[in-house]
Amino acid sequence: MTDKEVSAPKTPKKSPSPWVIARRKFTKNKLAMISLIFLLIVIILSFLAPYITSKDIVRVDLMNINLPPSSEHWLGTDTNGRDVFTRMLYAGRSSLTIGLAGMFLIVLVGTTVGAISGYFGGRIGQILMRLTDFVLMFPFLIFVIVINTILSGKVSGLWTLIIVIAFLNWGGVARIVRSRILAEKENEYILAAKSIGGKPVKIIMKHLLPNVASTIIVQATLLLAVTIVVESALSFLGFGVPADTPSWGNMLSEARNSDVLYNKIWMWVPPATAITLVILSINFIGEGLKDAMNPKSRR
Repeated sequence: MTDKEVSAPKTPKKSPSPWVIARRKFTKNKLAMISLIFLLIVIILSFLAPYITSKDIVRVDLMNINLPPSSEHWLGTDTNGRDVFTRMLYAGRSSLTIGLAGMFLIVLVGTTVGAISGYFGGRIGQILMRLTDFVLMFPFLIFVIVINTILSGKVSGLWTLIIVIAFLNWGGVARIVRSRILAEKENEYILAAKSIGGKPVKIIMKHLLPNVASTIIVQATLLLAVTIVVESALSFLGFGVPADTPSWGNMLSEARNSDVLYNKIWMWVPPATAITLVILSINFIGEGLKDAMNPKSRR
């Protein structure tokens, strides 16, 4: 027998996992990667604001009111003499904190309700879905104003808005997760796990949620953009972050003054630009994740 005949058969290469395939595809998406890098830079700059600038964001400086951009004030000053660049950084921290924390709470509550409803079904599922419908029927703006007023002074301004936004927005996630769980729990591996006495919590956490994680991740990305937009809109209208806490939304409220809108654009263009670019980058990241985690598009 020749050496070739007695040589051991070659071990077949192990195929990459779906997560590895998704990561590789996402990294090949140039627009999504540029957006991710941009978003990370904005987050880092915003949360390192105290180390980047030492200017006061609250103190009124009557000697430096309405100054245009200069070497001392890169983005000028506002109607109270506060440095716009400094407030931009701190405002980014507020808006991103609300966006990230709000998104986390929405996904946590929505995933929990949707997973329990989809797995157990029956009366439990019906009760949870009626609760979800009840939340989805709330007129958002009215309840934000009412709940914000009730909680004002009892909870910090940022957390008041985070709680209100999360309380009124988890219904959509719950429905999506429930529909995915209903489809997934009919697979053979779930039936096998039930037949050997697997506990419901273990089956949901170990088997079901990992298999619907791609949907949850994409939804979380899009919710981050939605939450930032909601915060900006509410703060612009005066129902969001308190005026003494800078956010991109309440910085935009300066534009309600016609003189500022037309003659002092350095006060509102920077926060408007920041909101636009951040929302676009998050949407591009979400589209990249959606494409990367789509089994039909994997090669």
